[in-house]
Amino acid sequence: MKTNCINREKLVGIPLGRIILLLFFVWAAIPGQLQGAEPDAAALLDHVIFTMNPENVKAIMTQTITSSSGDERTFRYESESGGAGEFSLMRYLEPSRVKGNALLLTDFTDNIWSYNARTNRVRRLASNAKKMKFEGSDFTYEDMGSAKVWKEDFTVSMGEKDRLQSELCQQLILQPKARANSSYSKIILWLRETDHFPIQLDYYDKNETFLKSLYLEDIRLVEGVLTPFTMRMHHHLENSETVMGYESVTYDVNFPKNYFREGNLKK
Repeated sequence: MKTNCINREKLVGIPLGRIILLLFFVWAAIPGQLQGAEPDAAALLDHVIFTMNPENVKAIMTQTITSSSGDERTFRYESESGGAGEFSLMRYLEPSRVKGNALLLTDFTDNIWSYNARTNRVRRLASNAKKMKFEGSDFTYEDMGSAKVWKEDFTVSMGEKDRLQSELCQQLILQPKARANSSYSKIILWLRETDHFPIQLDYYDKNETFLKSLYLEDIRLVEGVLTPFTMRMHHHLENSETVMGYESVTYDVNFPKNYFREGNLKK
């Protein structure tokens, strides 16, 4: 995995003022709660939510699903997200059989619409669809939603510190509140000590069984935002895996008012 260390050799020849400005922007991206004493669980969760949910994102992505039998399916799509993860619009580019199909998620995946280019029809998915697999992958629609819902729907506590993938990490444990409509009994976030960025998420089902893990890899700094270019979800019970990755991504984008709406699924 790549980490976001500043390469000293690359700084040679850069004016001191620009180096100071670069360091200022990196430091300014860290919420105030983490700039002082040892943060508590609530402050760490705020930091994770802030880090993982940029206001607007536009990207070209690939998704490769590997079944337990070893069969593979690969999709390529354009992904747009706004409102710090409240809205998402995905439009398929490849393969040809799904080209033009689109998916709209609003209200942090509480509402889901799909568009079939072949039939030219838009339909709204049932309210329980968020717990279903996204395109038959190891991600559910719930997993595709914003981390912002964690603050409202989960209690958070500190776990232990341990090494993971050669990184010293702080565990953050999320457990759903009684009113929360979550598929999981617990989610454990592994935050690397250097910058408290999550590098692994462990999901436990309602029976407390260790269900699957999301590995955030190839982490790069893009336009001042820490970005995992590879997101690998491994299902421990089904022995299947889904890898989502960025071909390109930008956060310097603005969307028109009412862009994320049902009527915009057809293009």
